[in-house]
Amino acid sequence: MAEQQSTAFPEGFLWGGAIAANQVEGAFTDGGKGLSIQDVMPHGIQTPPTVGPTADNLKQEGIDFYHRYAEDIALFAEMGFTVFRFSIAWSRIFPNGDETEPNEEGLAFYDRVLDELEKYGIEPMVTMSHYETPLHLAREYGGWRNRKLVGFFERYARTILQRYAGRVRYWLTFNEINSILHEPFLSGGIEARPEEIGDQVLYQAIHHEMVASALATRIAHEIDPDNRVGCMILAVPRYPLTPDPRDVRRAQWETQRDLIFADIHTRGEYPHSALRYFRDNGITIDFADGDAQLLREHTVDFVSFSYYMSACATADPEKQNPGEGNIIGGVPNPLLPRSEWGWQIDPLGLRIIMNTFWDRWNKPLFIVENGLGAKDVLIDAPDGGRTVADDYRITYLNDHLYQVGEAIRDGVEVWGYTTWGPIDLVSAATAQMSKRYGFIYVDRGDDGGGTLERYKKASFDWYADVIATNGASLRGDTPK
Repeated sequence: MAEQQSTAFPEGFLWGGAIAANQVEGAFTDGGKGLSIQDVMPHGIQTPPTVGPTADNLKQEGIDFYHRYAEDIALFAEMGFTVFRFSIAWSRIFPNGDETEPNEEGLAFYDRVLDELEKYGIEPMVTMSHYETPLHLAREYGGWRNRKLVGFFERYARTILQRYAGRVRYWLTFNEINSILHEPFLSGGIEARPEEIGDQVLYQAIHHEMVASALATRIAHEIDPDNRVGCMILAVPRYPLTPDPRDVRRAQWETQRDLIFADIHTRGEYPHSALRYFRDNGITIDFADGDAQLLREHTVDFVSFSYYMSACATADPEKQNPGEGNIIGGVPNPLLPRSEWGWQIDPLGLRIIMNTFWDRWNKPLFIVENGLGAKDVLIDAPDGGRTVADDYRITYLNDHLYQVGEAIRDGVEVWGYTTWGPIDLVSAATAQMSKRYGFIYVDRGDDGGGTLERYKKASFDWYADVIATNGASLRGDTPK
């Protein structure tokens, strides 16, 4: 039986959307901005980086949020957003990453963004590093494999935390920090494939990021005890492909590997699964003096995560055929439907992973990315305008949000939900515009053409209703 339920979402639950600077802002050299790794990734993670920026990189223009932020934020306010997650482009603040003084034009741009959010009473949530390592730090220093980046990041974090003190209360340090194991350049500014550099380099780089994250957390709490700092991980529930205990163990290990870094963020020390893996594979993490104390004493206030798909795991090498997936792939689940990009659609998996996280860390959760990338078609609207009949997106989001409500009924503490992305943007993985997520259609194609005009999709009004009713309008199966 399907029926409308009374809302499970608590009073004050934060509703909104999430974007990343490199996927929306454009203006990639305006206002004193330096180059980031994204400027040499014109085709996302599909091909090796180029030597320098190329004309076919859609991220150079993005959706021109840099000039249209006021218009876009007004549309978010029309939907009723109470929170908006965005990232600060590190290379707007420190163009090369290793300067001693920040770029005032970059700081002033984000002041203006915050002005607009304050006008509408929208709570900002800021990601400090969202796949936007300054290119100079990647090529001159080797990215996060180099301990010097800890100091550069500390200066950057202190700068923005001081500048926006009292204006931003929710902070995330590194986006999807566990993704560095799969995409070292995107996530860690290390210009090589994982198999080319090996686990020793990868895990040491992650240790540097963990230390930098703890430093940022300490600074945030020193500047304002009311600041709330979260880690951010890519969440993929792992199911055994069969009941074979070897498949169960494989799924368990893949889950442990995914969650090592949130374990450190929340507990302040490396988990037993990581220590065993290090011993077995000859990995030695170089701890500088004070690292252990810093990690232990400056844990995060909450855990945020992205959720797009689940995956299966198997010990059978003949069946280990990874699906297309997001950055972290996995064996496709034969029982689940797939999106146009091959991602497993699994709303119940969101409830499962939320319970897993709550049981594991007992820290409040914040879902900061969830959405459906699809090839939307712009059509004429009854009012004479243009729209997209994206009922498939409404169904996807309704089913996932219903499971968030079920997790809350289970007893999981959840602070909020920001869908990815509330407006069409350039895909991080494929650098396409045709992989659309938004409630707002942006007229731009994969060839770079289009007017950049904004059009409301059918899902725009649907999400506005979800927010207005605090989730009471969601529909799903009566809880068993």
